Parts: sequence; C-alpha cells; structure tokens
Amino acid sequence: MKYYELDDEEKQLLEEIEKGEWVSVKNLAKARAEAEEAARNTLKKTKNINIRLTEMDLHRLKVKAAEEGIPYQTLASSILHKYTSKG
Repeated sequence: MKYYELDDEEKQLLEEIEKGEWVSVKNLAKARAEAEEAARNTLKKTKNINIRLTEMDLHRLKVKAAEEGIPYQTLASSILHKYTSKG
C-alpha cells in the first residue's frame, strides 16, 4: 500500500472534516451530477468567435452580466449554449 503525504491544504481540510465542520448535501446524486457536468464543460475545448453587436445590445449584455456577477463573455456563451442545446 502506498503512503501519501498530505500537503497543508489537505491537512486543513481533513481537520475540518474530523471536527464536523463539513455537512453532507441534501441531494448527493444531483450535486454529483452538477459537479461532473461542470468538470466536463471545463475540460471542453473552446473556440473564439467574433460577433458584431450594437452598442446598446453590448451595454445591456454587460449590465445583465454584472447583475449575475459573471463576465459578459461567459453570459453570452451561456445564452448561446442554452439556445443551441434546446431539443
């Protein structure tokens, strides 16, 4: 059996778990599925595109993104993904 040395961050996490500072999520299957999807999306290769928008549309996109607390490019990508993924 291999022995692994924990780094400082891992030691801190282990201590927190042992102290009971961590709690289980209510719906583990759903949380796991969401984490797996996020991981898959993170690993997907992306392509850059150029798109022409009116100044007003770009401004509104930036305002909506600020309200959501995300970069406007991320919001635009998310909107396109949702639209193209609909069956």
